[in-house]
Amino acid sequence: MSTTEPLSSDSAVGGSKKLRPERTNATKQRLFEASMELIGERGAAGVTVDEIAAAAGVSKGSVYYNFGSKSDLIAQLLRHGVDIMLVRLQDVQGQSSDPLESMKNMVGQAMDFMDDYPSFARLWVSENWRTPGEWSAVFTELRAELLAVIGSAVERVAEGYRVDESIARGSLEAAIFGAIFVVGLDQQTYNPERTRDQSVAAVMTIMHGYVIK
Repeated sequence: MSTTEPLSSDSAVGGSKKLRPERTNATKQRLFEASMELIGERGAAGVTVDEIAAAAGVSKGSVYYNFGSKSDLIAQLLRHGVDIMLVRLQDVQGQSSDPLESMKNMVGQAMDFMDDYPSFARLWVSENWRTPGEWSAVFTELRAELLAVIGSAVERVAEGYRVDESIARGSLEAAIFGAIFVVGLDQQTYNPERTRDQSVAAVMTIMHGYVIK
């Protein structure tokens, strides 16, 4: 798993404390990887700050000093994971002049992200639609940011191709967003023999149905 991804900003999320300077970035990445592994095994509720700190090789006091509480820690790590995913999606946006190919590249990057951080994807799916949920406000904010990137890609397809205008744009974006997580997790959990390209192609059938031949 790569730890060289650009890291999220130090702005507060969900009312959590502002992080200390850049020296916390490496700590945040270690905490992110350690917490995602533990949460993937037992769920967010079954993991303690002590366990996360020990797995990341930092002190429990340092976690509380930088993040405030377990709830704030999870909120900021969710933010951190989405920031990594956003950078990946945005990095490939302009790599092709064909907007459908550009969308395909974005879906591929999303699949790669979930392959690198499978426990993050499981946490997202298990907690995102929990109502009420401890991090509902955080998920709402982060979901909107991811949908905005998908929406921009859909808009470029609509500008470059004749599309079915009867399809609600918001529903289309949500369908792509949901398919990315469902198809990616299905591959990891039940069909590891399925290739990345096969998973990407499955999600892209949504976009191909949107484009009028």
